Amino acid sequence: MSTTESPDPANPTDPTDPAGVADAATADVLVVGGGPAGLSAAVALSRSLRRVIVVDAGHPRNAPADGAHNVLGQEGVPPLELLAAGRREAEGYGARFLDDRAVTARRADDGFQVTLATGGVVRARRLLLATGLADGLPDLPGVREHWGRSVLHCPYCHGWEVRGRRIAVLGTGPHATHQAQMFRQLSEDVTLLRHTMPAPDEDTLEQLSARGIAVVDGPVARLLDGEDGALRAVLLEDGTELPADAVVVGPRFVARAELYEQLGGSRTDHPLGSHIAVDAQGRTGIDGVWAAGNTADLAAMVTVASAAGLMAGAALNADLIAEETAAAVRAARAG
Repeated sequence: MSTTESPDPANPTDPTDPAGVADAATADVLVVGGGPAGLSAAVALSRSLRRVIVVDAGHPRNAPADGAHNVLGQEGVPPLELLAAGRREAEGYGARFLDDRAVTARRADDGFQVTLATGGVVRARRLLLATGLADGLPDLPGVREHWGRSVLHCPYCHGWEVRGRRIAVLGTGPHATHQAQMFRQLSEDVTLLRHTMPAPDEDTLEQLSARGIAVVDGPVARLLDGEDGALRAVLLEDGTELPADAVVVGPRFVARAELYEQLGGSRTDHPLGSHIAVDAQGRTGIDGVWAAGNTADLAAMVTVASAAGLMAGAALNADLIAEETAAAVRAARAG
């Protein structure tokens, strides 16, 4: 695997080039993030003979999950195995990977300059942000510890695994009633815990009742484990214990958009959180910058994120071709 050249350990700082820019790695496209979106883009671009560098910090969002679902032909594949296979494919076509974290980005010449946490620098003509999102989980003991296993949010990602079980939906907003109805498709034992959510209106209560979904008032104090460490119940602040095999939560999804903001962009509000707004091909409002995966689509599952990365990679290649064609025409006219 190729990496950026490191400075001489005996002389780590060149006084004439303190940022190491002279030794910066260069690329047609720098992909920030090595998840399904970033890897799919890297494969598409590398297959088009583009110089691609992928910077990845190695902390995939779905790492706690046992398997990735609705991945056609690879149902239930462990997330880390899927990413490792995608990385091998991209490397096979010539993409370079840097196991690092991108911390700053700025315009430089006719492209971008990105500084890494280890001090390295990457220059690129185009930038693809596939940095994913941060899950803002409810601040309750036990939620984060069981996140991705018995604390869930998506019926398509984990619903089959809890079918027929005792499911409690933690109400932190009006979206909880929708989640309760979705998980009711998978189990007859679904309880909506109002916790901090507004009181449902009469029509909503009628719908929940008609589907056999119990509604429990009162705030939740914590999740309780059994002797084997598995989730066994939800404890209300009044001391009531409600047996549960799974708890559904509604995180606030916040795109990791720090680099985009450094370049002058801003997050766009969304009912589920905030994201980077893009067009159908992943182009953002900043010239030369694309975004794909959960960075741009908060609800994107693995295959959706992968498809968005592929589309963004194709669009980036087309954009570079247009630039190169215009330059060739100018040169021909000048010659």
